[in-house]
Amino acid sequence: MPPRRPVQRATINDVARVAGVSRGTVSRVLNGETYVSDAARTAVEAAVAEVGYVRNAAARNLVTRQSGAIGLIVHEPHSLFLEDPNIGSILLGINAVLSEADYQLVSLVVDSDRDGVRVASYLTGGYVDGVVIISARENDPIGLAVARSGLPAAFVGHPMDIEGVPYVGIDNRSAARAVTERLMATGRQRIGMIAAGLDRDSGQDRLAGFTDALGDRFDPRLVVEVPLFAHSSGIAGMRELLTHDDRVDGVFASSDAIAAGALDAMRDVGLSAPGDIGVVGFDDSAWARRTQPPLSTVHQPADLLGRRAAELVLAQLEGRSVEAEGSFLETTIVWRDSA
Repeated sequence: MPPRRPVQRATINDVARVAGVSRGTVSRVLNGETYVSDAARTAVEAAVAEVGYVRNAAARNLVTRQSGAIGLIVHEPHSLFLEDPNIGSILLGINAVLSEADYQLVSLVVDSDRDGVRVASYLTGGYVDGVVIISARENDPIGLAVARSGLPAAFVGHPMDIEGVPYVGIDNRSAARAVTERLMATGRQRIGMIAAGLDRDSGQDRLAGFTDALGDRFDPRLVVEVPLFAHSSGIAGMRELLTHDDRVDGVFASSDAIAAGALDAMRDVGLSAPGDIGVVGFDDSAWARRTQPPLSTVHQPADLLGRRAAELVLAQLEGRSVEAEGSFLETTIVWRDSA
């Protein structure tokens, strides 16, 4: 099979030739300028359709010094990017706002240290006009590079060692405390936690809220640390928790995916919720409605988090003043049959 030849793109000169006008007139029409007659505008638009002309974004970007793209950085393994419905909801919220403003969203998943170095270089190379960062961890080279570069940016969540970059999030500590207190109010006496993401603010704050709620009843032996907000982490965490204390009658899982995994691990050993162990999650994601029984959980507005983060980046690109301090959105407890 012979090699395919590159497609010859129509140029602005082709449009001008077919329309019977000057190159300058074509340029004015394409740029939406008003100093063009109706006849010339109609001729140019017809010629564009006839020759199949598509504007060269790279050439335009050299003139405007803008790419028309906003980067989305997700600090999670590829598998979790696909599994976590919260990430999808945040992404859709961001894309909705950027689409209205005629910006393109470029998604970049950071799955390794090598990814981190590569993406940090990409972000500071002029390929995007701004960036939204999700799940940034402590000592994150990407977040630090963005903060130093002055690139318009916003975090979903608050990296604890980076200041001066606006962020939007939720009060994870208060929400975790509230849902744990609700679990305690059902009469549970031995409540454990499957804690994930302890290298970032969300994970640390949820553990702190759990600790606050239990007070003198807190037992560090009933906290099992897992690496990811993932279903598989919930299975492993629940199995470990039951080996620490088989009297556990309540569990706070730091995400719905973890809680779903915990329920599966319980079912494997003949335990049920809420009869044997009351289980609560966090997020009110699709996982919460998919489990049997449905999960009691904390609802966080993932779509709105994405929208607000995108709005913060656009505000900076438009030269509007943006507070470096963050803003928190409200959460609510959704009580279902698992507890």
